[in-house]
Parts: sequence; structure tokens; C-alpha cells
Amino acid sequence: MRAPSVLVRPLVAALAAGLLVAGPLPLWPAHAAPVLAEAAARPTVDPAAPTPTAPPAAVPQGSAPDGSTVGGAGLDTRGLVVVPGAPPLPPGIDAHGWLVADAGTGEVLAAQDPHGRYYPASTLKTLTLLTLHPQLDPALVVQGTTEDEAVEGSRVGLVRGGAYPVQLLFQAMVMQSGNDAANALARAAGGVTPTLAAMNATAERIGALDTVAGTPSGLDVAGQSSSPYDLALIMRQLALDPAIVAIMQTPTAQMPGVEGITTGYQIQNQDALLTEYPGTIGAKNGFTDAARHTFVAAAERDGRRLVVSLMQAERSPVPTTTQAELLLDWGFATPAGGGVGRLVEPGEVSTATAAPVPSATPGQDGVLTSREADRQAAPTPAAAAQPDRGESPLVPIGLGVGALAIVAATVVGRRRALVRQPPGSGPPRP
Repeated sequence: MRAPSVLVRPLVAALAAGLLVAGPLPLWPAHAAPVLAEAAARPTVDPAAPTPTAPPAAVPQGSAPDGSTVGGAGLDTRGLVVVPGAPPLPPGIDAHGWLVADAGTGEVLAAQDPHGRYYPASTLKTLTLLTLHPQLDPALVVQGTTEDEAVEGSRVGLVRGGAYPVQLLFQAMVMQSGNDAANALARAAGGVTPTLAAMNATAERIGALDTVAGTPSGLDVAGQSSSPYDLALIMRQLALDPAIVAIMQTPTAQMPGVEGITTGYQIQNQDALLTEYPGTIGAKNGFTDAARHTFVAAAERDGRRLVVSLMQAERSPVPTTTQAELLLDWGFATPAGGGVGRLVEPGEVSTATAAPVPSATPGQDGVLTSREADRQAAPTPAAAAQPDRGESPLVPIGLGVGALAIVAATVVGRRRALVRQPPGSGPPRP
């Protein structure tokens, strides 16, 4: 079937004549205006902001203030490290970065690129949970807004005028990866800016120095990053709090009705490990085009707790959750008493004298800016914001239109073009 000529002819003519200039094409259909407006409103890339694949030169990956590697010299690698005497690693692990550690002793049993900086996608919500749970009254009721309704990516379905207790918002954010729930929680905590400041302060406090939060939900913005090591640190802390564990293990929750809009509905926990893997304490998945599949989980067997994290993985041929299960099985089969490094304790790594790290303050259009010291680093391309689908069945239909928006923005003008990171273009493999 041939595409309608009303779209093809002006597009071909514009490309052939090199007329990629700012401003609308005169023959572009009127009904495409909302798509063009969406493309123009999307965050663009600050070329001076650090990216996961190119951290600022002043801040080596995994570096502590004294120049050592957080967790030990054995983790100073972009390659694979395994504790001596361990059984063979399971096949099918395709994540570019991953880590398995004993949550009790802190021993890191094995890792691939442990301090590699990657886009975290919705696994960053674990840091949002760790940061905001102690601050917010679970009974506090938050009103839904139009902004919640319009948030990109996976949504649990908050609507303007709805009344949502904080406890339910935490459940919605974890169980269904609701970006709208993360947005509402940030509003309850005083707004996005103070929430991001608190999240980055939490990351520094627990020693997660590879992590820079730029959104409460994990939606990609230039400069945002985390690492397999840091995700393990965060999950280890979550697993210590019974109230947080209860949130992560909630099987179902009821979203309230809003008169004239919805009669209410039930949401289900999407953590497959809760039903598939005995002993699961909690888990969080994530996905964006730039981050690919990310995952972090904690599980217990015979009194021993492990954490596992995977970043920039694929779901084929081996699903990401299956990769996590394989690594957990391997970890439980590996004797305790040794490690290639260790998970640091909160407060152990002081950042008071550390080199400057990327700022977590969103600039115009929601793009992360960097501190002046970071701007001395060589500019490198970064990925434009991509919808964080969180592997949720509630992905808005508008995501399909988003792809058209990217093409439309390119045709409309270079100044509005989106810079995209090619799928799977994470830190180089050794």
C-alpha cells in the first residue's frame, strides 16, 4: 500500500532540496500539528552534560574521594571478575553490566563492568522509594493533576482531582512502574527539584557515587546514570526495611474511583520473581530505548540474602528476569567467605572532598545541566529523553505516535531535531 501523497511529496521535496529549516512545512497536514508540537516540546540534549558512556574526566567511574575504587580495587574493571573457587557462571547472561553480591556480608561474588555508568530507566525508582519513604506520611493524601495524566511512559492512571494516599502511590510506583505516581510523590515531597536533590544526597550517603538522578521516575535525560554496583547498594538498603519490603511484595492494590471519570480499578504487582522465584524479597525492572532492559532484585535462601543487578540487557534469547534468576542460583551455590570486592556501608564513603559530580538540577525543558567543572569535559552526544515503559502493560498508545514525532521534528528543522542514542550503545565491552 502506498503512503498518501500529501505526506510523501512534501517530505521528499524537502529532503531533496535540503530545506531542513526551522518552522513548519507549508504542506504538512493540519492534523499533524499536535505531533509537531509534542516533538518540539520534548527535552533536547545538552552537549556539555556528561553521559553514562562518557563520564566527566574529573570523576573516574567508581572513584572514591581518595582516588580508590568504591568497593575495592577488584572492581576497578570494565570486564568480568569472579570470586576464586566459584562454580562456572551460567550461560545466557547478555547484560553489558551486572553484579551479584551477598547482601549480608557485602561480599561481591561476581560482576561485569560493576561501575559502568548506564541509563537506569525505572530501576531508578528504587532510589526514589529509598529517599522518599522515610520523609512522607503514608496517610498523606495527594491530589492528582493534569501533569500526572500527561506524564510520559508507563502510568498507573492517576487523574486530575483524584485523591491518592502516599502509601498507595508508593505501591503504584513499584508494582506498576507508574511514572505518574513518581511524579505525584515528588510533588508531595516539595517538588521535582528538592526531590532530585534528596535522591542524589541519598546516593552519596550510601556510597552510590556512579548514580546521578535527573528524574524521579527514571525517564532518560542527559547526564542521568547509575551502575550495577549502585543498584545493588540501593536494593540492599531497601531489603533492610520491613515497611518497604511490604510495599515491594504487595500483590494487588485498589486505585480509587473519581466521580465522572472512573469507578476505580485493581492493579497487580508486575514483579515476576515474586511468583517465579521462591525467597524473592523485592525487585524492580525498567526499560527505555537508550537504557534497554534493566533489573535489580534481592532474594533469600536458607538465611542467606543476595542482591543481583543487570543493566543494558536484552530479553532475547534469555529474558532479563531469567538472567537474574540464573545469577541468583549461581550466587546461592557459591560459598560465602570471599569476594572480589564488597558493598560499602552507608556513610563509609564520604563525598565531602570528592571531585565535582554531575549536577542533578534539571535545566530548561527538563534537561540535566552540569556544574561548571563538568563543562570542562569534552562534549559528547547523549541520548534524548525516551519514554520509560517500565515493561508495563499500561504503556500509552501515544508512544507509537512518539516515533512519528521524532521523524516529524527532523523534517521540520535541524534546531528541533532529536539526538537519539542507538539501541544497545552502552559502555564499550572490553
